[in-house]
Amino acid sequence: MSEENVKAEEVKTEGAAVEAAGAAVEDKKEKRAPRKKAPARAKKAPAAGVDPEMEERVVAVNRVAKVVKGGRRFSFSALMIVGDKKGRVGYGLGKAKEVPEAIRKATQAAHKNMINVPLDNGTIPHMVQGHFDAGDIRFIPAADGTGVKAAGACRSILELAGIRDVLTKSVRGNNPHNIVKATFDALKQLRSVEQIARVRGKDPKNLRTR
Repeated sequence: MSEENVKAEEVKTEGAAVEAAGAAVEDKKEKRAPRKKAPARAKKAPAAGVDPEMEERVVAVNRVAKVVKGGRRFSFSALMIVGDKKGRVGYGLGKAKEVPEAIRKATQAAHKNMINVPLDNGTIPHMVQGHFDAGDIRFIPAADGTGVKAAGACRSILELAGIRDVLTKSVRGNNPHNIVKATFDALKQLRSVEQIARVRGKDPKNLRTR
């Protein structure tokens, strides 16, 4: 057998081996299972008792101390206001060793203590005055475009309740805790035209609102 024939046979053998290897690779690709998509990350659920649609505001953060036999133990207290600007608002007080934890506790307490505030075209239905301890505050309905004439914690509560126009007067006291509680005492006294008409047994259209 000549050398040329031997070389030709070797080339054919090598070509066949390459084709066989290529076919094996293609078979492996076809048999390979399709890649599975990574599962989507689940969104973190809001904390228990917390509505994600509510807006939150910090009114006051104070450092408090408890005197014990060995000395003083310091912690923090936070006063929070939450509301949806649609007639629902609440407040809460929380205490903890760290400020973020105190705010979290206060927010949860505020969500549990929500009240409904009757609104009349962006203002309150009638004049009202609230009291709590040294806090004494008065609210007066205002015309459209007046704005919220208030300051501090009272302003935050009224804005988160959805009140756009109102006049306020703090008769005495400036402690934020007393002001907040006096404000909520006043808001709880508000009655809508429909509620008054239901009590009197009359048609709301026949009652004068001003």
